[in-house]
Amino acid sequence: MAISTDELRKNRQDLINQLSVFDGKILRGSVIESYKKCGNPGCKCATGTGHGPKYSMTVNFPKQRPENDYIPLEYVTQVKEYVSNYHQFKEIIEQICMINRELLKRREKL
Repeated sequence: MAISTDELRKNRQDLINQLSVFDGKILRGSVIESYKKCGNPGCKCATGTGHGPKYSMTVNFPKQRPENDYIPLEYVTQVKEYVSNYHQFKEIIEQICMINRELLKRREKL
């Protein structure tokens, strides 16, 4: 069953309204958790998972080397939230684009 043009426009506006929830709290990248071994044979890390966790963020840019940045422990939760928000934001934008493409196919005013 095809959705009406009015319903498409309403859905698009609902999606646009959702974007304001992020209030700029978005960050593109990936959070990486790592554990390091210090190399001391008597250290517990020699037989365990290593010292850590330590967190860093990697961001890839077209035609450039990826950038890595250390994340202080007190910011890890916030950074993870911002990265999650980025993925949600991106998904909403894609949904808006799909609606706009459908309106265009129907030769309706965008």
